[in-house]
Amino acid sequence: MRTVTGILKRDTEALKKLLPAEDILTFAFTSRRGLDFVCVYADPVTDKELLGEQLIRPLLGYDGEKSADMIAKSITSPEIRLQKETEKLAEEVLAGNPVLLWEGMDTAIVAGTKKVFVRAVAEPSTDVAVKGPREGFIEDVKINTSLVRRRLKTGELRIEMLEVGRRSKTVVAVCYLAGTSVQKTVDGVKKKLREIDIDIVPDSSYLTHFLSSRPYSLVKQIGTTEKPDIFCAKIAEGRVGLLVDGSPIALTVPYLIVEDFQSSEDYFVPPYRATFTRLLRLLSVFVAVYLPAFYVSAQLFKLQLFPVRLLLTIAGSIRDIPFSPSLEMLLVLFVLEVLNEASVRMPKYVGMALSVVGALVLGETAVSAGFVSTPAIIIVAFSGIGLYAVPNLIEQTSVLRLVMLLIAGSVGTYGIILATAFVLFYLVTTENFGAPLLAPFSPLIGRDLRDSVVKYNLGSLKLRPKTLKSKNKRRMK
Repeated sequence: MRTVTGILKRDTEALKKLLPAEDILTFAFTSRRGLDFVCVYADPVTDKELLGEQLIRPLLGYDGEKSADMIAKSITSPEIRLQKETEKLAEEVLAGNPVLLWEGMDTAIVAGTKKVFVRAVAEPSTDVAVKGPREGFIEDVKINTSLVRRRLKTGELRIEMLEVGRRSKTVVAVCYLAGTSVQKTVDGVKKKLREIDIDIVPDSSYLTHFLSSRPYSLVKQIGTTEKPDIFCAKIAEGRVGLLVDGSPIALTVPYLIVEDFQSSEDYFVPPYRATFTRLLRLLSVFVAVYLPAFYVSAQLFKLQLFPVRLLLTIAGSIRDIPFSPSLEMLLVLFVLEVLNEASVRMPKYVGMALSVVGALVLGETAVSAGFVSTPAIIIVAFSGIGLYAVPNLIEQTSVLRLVMLLIAGSVGTYGIILATAFVLFYLVTTENFGAPLLAPFSPLIGRDLRDSVVKYNLGSLKLRPKTLKSKNKRRMK
């Protein structure tokens, strides 16, 4: 590994050889005492105003000894490091930190004057709450760690910085509470992060594939959140959190599927209200996934499942429909997915017009023309709304709804039951970082049921979840 030699011209050429891009600039100047300096910096990501005020201006008037320590003391930047390896210096330049070289010294100075472009801390669009904190993570890892530090003012909070990605050198902050989080889980997370060999990590979603025990599973195994209060609460329970530079979405492990049926708002309302809303979310997802499938199955195989009056209404609606029940439901679901995708991708100014065209013009015209029936439109609309009761599971439940629909059109009710049994078996046998995905229901842990689908009052939650196997079991006295 090449190091700084102290010959200014040779060291500058070595650094420029590693960084031949035109936006990597050099600035040469001489101090009052006659010391020759060269500053190497990346023009787009270095704050040149800070560079001039904190680095160059103090050194122009420097007349002290030719010593790295003395020169470092004369620089007013609060973030200064000494470095000898040329490859490390190149990485610092690319990160926005200018490198100072001078004649006769085999040590370079790295000053922290990078230019930071960040948006303001605001309420995240994916985790909206009526009651509770409205701060959300942003794309800067340092600001995100400061939001965590502000809520966990304890020396037990550990934040370890790792670099992932051969070319991106993305900073990943591993956050956990020493003595509370399981050390085996912490070591396992860091080991998997160090083993990642990929060019670039632009977002935290890239890490979920490498951290999952079953990376190709339909069910997600890594928790996600954009809110610092939820992130800190999960860490305090014994989980390990990951903050990725450039991404506002934080990751937490181990993950339990019951987390997505909970909301931060549940802890600001009475327990009976929180229990009701959690049960409502669970019922909404169940109905959204199975209602289209059971409707098709009943039409094809078991008309007796419908009450007589409802059966007569449905029979009158589907009498002139040219498609089979399965094809009709698939067609309406396809239109719903296209409208959903288009509404997300199109500019917000035309989103209202798209909703009017999709809901009124297209839906009403399709029913009037006899292509689809009114019950199919109602069922698909209700199913689409029900999925959004638990937005973190939309990707999984929408695919599961389609699978159940195909099975219902082919086999019928028995196929739906067998498919449900297979899904339950798959969920029961899935775990990640030692935590079963369906805990505390499978295995059944009575203590953890107090904050699952049913919400007890705060006085009943004196112990941390047994599922997470934390050594520090008590969180309230």
